Amino acid sequence: MTSARSPRVRLRALRRASLLGIVAASSAALLTGCGLQPATAFVPAVAPGSIEAIDDLPDDAAITVTAKNFTEQLILGKIAVLAAQAAGFEVTDMTNVPGSVAVRQLMLDGGADMTYEYTGTAWLTYLGEAAGIPDKEEQYTAVRDADEANGLVWLEPAPLNNTYAMAVRSEAVAELGDVATLSQIAALPVEQRTFCVEAEFNSRADGFAPMLERYGLELGAADGVPTSNVSILDTGTVYEATDRGRCNFGEVFTTDGRIDSLDLTVLEDDKGFFPAYNVAPVLTDDVLRQYPQLAEVYDEISPSLTDDELRTLNRRVDVEGEEPADVAFDWMVEKGFVTRP
Repeated sequence: MTSARSPRVRLRALRRASLLGIVAASSAALLTGCGLQPATAFVPAVAPGSIEAIDDLPDDAAITVTAKNFTEQLILGKIAVLAAQAAGFEVTDMTNVPGSVAVRQLMLDGGADMTYEYTGTAWLTYLGEAAGIPDKEEQYTAVRDADEANGLVWLEPAPLNNTYAMAVRSEAVAELGDVATLSQIAALPVEQRTFCVEAEFNSRADGFAPMLERYGLELGAADGVPTSNVSILDTGTVYEATDRGRCNFGEVFTTDGRIDSLDLTVLEDDKGFFPAYNVAPVLTDDVLRQYPQLAEVYDEISPSLTDDELRTLNRRVDVEGEEPADVAFDWMVEKGFVTRP
């Protein structure tokens, strides 16, 4: 059954079609230039589980899901697609979009209806605030309230907090006095205060030097962290270098699968320096007014999205070479959100 669309809906459809073409073309160009192939929009077929088909959903009910082009976002995007399909929607899969700004623009311009976004990214990158908020609830509330004016609705955040952290190879924890928190680094001898960091983190206003200062250490000071104690490396190299003992402490992202695969131990940020980057479902207010049941669909999933869960899922893609869509599908079935048809 089809129904006549209003002029506003037709205009939105035309705008979406235009944006889809632009983003698809830019994605293909970027990926080709990097020697990669664009990810397909394929996801396995699903049947309802605890996410059931919405009653009285129109036959032409449709939403567009978007996500960025790195592993965790691809997995989350596929989770969002599968959930909407189980609920009875026709879904346009616009995951694998190059860059945060492009995804944000799709959400603002009506080219997409739903994405998983990080509170810290929205606060610092999109809303232009100078500093992040370490308290997770305060950061979420600030972003949620600020984005209302942009026509975006933030549902409740997941426990997943993909922020910066410092990690140590697990076999060295005892050697370093059972170190478990960032505060304990200051108690170590200077020669043991060795770090591997990426260039961006080393130069950020909310990065390495301010972190050390929060924990009572001065970068470049002989009795703090001498510059000779710091190795500035490519992002991917930091994990391996930390694991191999080139440094005792390496900069990591808290949901990276390499933390588990290399058996690294993440230190507690006990003084709350790093901003909160909790992920949350974000939908346009237009689509939520039309289909308010979507809030219940995505709210059901969020509590299961934890740091540990995403480290495992990210590892399956980055280390074991599985496809994000398959990893997302297996997880959704395991949790009972969907079933195999």
